[in-house]
Amino acid sequence: MEKTMVGAYDRAAEVKEFDEMKTGVKGLVDAGITEVPRIFHNPLVSVKNYKPSSEVRIPSIDFGGRVFESPVTRESLVAKVKEAVENYGFFQSINHGFPLDLMQRMRDGVRAFHDQDPLVRKTFYTRDMDKRVKYFSNPDLFDSPAASWRDTLTCFMFPDVPKKDDLPEICGEIMLEYSKEVMKFAELVFELLSEALGLSPNHLKDIGCTKGFCMLCHCYPPCPEPDRTLGAAQHTDRTFLTILLQDDIGGLQAVQDGYYIDVPVNPDAIIVNIGDLLQLVTNDKFVSVEHRVMANGSKQPRIAVSSFFVHPPTSASVYGPIKELLSEENPPKYRETPGGYSNHFVPRQRVGNNSLSHLRI
Repeated sequence: MEKTMVGAYDRAAEVKEFDEMKTGVKGLVDAGITEVPRIFHNPLVSVKNYKPSSEVRIPSIDFGGRVFESPVTRESLVAKVKEAVENYGFFQSINHGFPLDLMQRMRDGVRAFHDQDPLVRKTFYTRDMDKRVKYFSNPDLFDSPAASWRDTLTCFMFPDVPKKDDLPEICGEIMLEYSKEVMKFAELVFELLSEALGLSPNHLKDIGCTKGFCMLCHCYPPCPEPDRTLGAAQHTDRTFLTILLQDDIGGLQAVQDGYYIDVPVNPDAIIVNIGDLLQLVTNDKFVSVEHRVMANGSKQPRIAVSSFFVHPPTSASVYGPIKELLSEENPPKYRETPGGYSNHFVPRQRVGNNSLSHLRI
């Protein structure tokens, strides 16, 4: 990382010192800090393009418990999903079929991991992105202009399903149980999205959209100065699809009509958003929307579990606009690209999100 010094501030040294603690942002909070260190200061936290969600709302869609009594019921759901992903890039799923107790146990497991003895957490802390199970604060810590107030435990759950012994003892069992339910839900969502495109239900699954599943278990500790930093800087997801489980604290915001709006806070709901790769293969039919997470100003940690459906880590697949969607009136807007482009550990920039711009024809 480029060495930046302003007066007595040596950013490179302070980033290195923070990383070598191996206890993340949670370690700073547990130490009783009252000010946010400069490596976390982000001027974009004060971005004023915010619009109350009473004016624009992320759609809420009832999935009917994943039970379709007739073709008409399913067609109605497809139409609602289509409208949401074409116009908002996000939707909230209710009556989604996830057992509510499973969702709570997953949140409790993630909270327990981040709350446990730091000496145990340290055993999982790594910057080696090839490791199966990783715990870290900010994957792009050494490259990003400002660190975010967040720690993460992550593991690929598919196609190479981890063994329970590979995962942290305190939450491994629930990670495996929850991931099975996520996979079932994701397969249904990809079927609905395929039908929304006028394709066969299995089309998106057949081109590999469900072949890579990475789980990211985030903890956003309480922040003493939430007006100085962000929980997650503005970005789009380099995925096909993201399925989000969150608690009741909130903080997620998505851009709609050029303004940030609050994504609904409902711990019994599941949030779904389109990723860059799905925007690419649908030739801009579905939109990958920029979003961010505000720093947590509450007294309790915010817990969120992101399930990223991405290319498998060892895949050599190449992705481009789906040929069945193309015509003289709708020519390809993107070049074909290796799946590895979508790796979500790519450093973020301070201004703008150009995840797809370099692939446009």
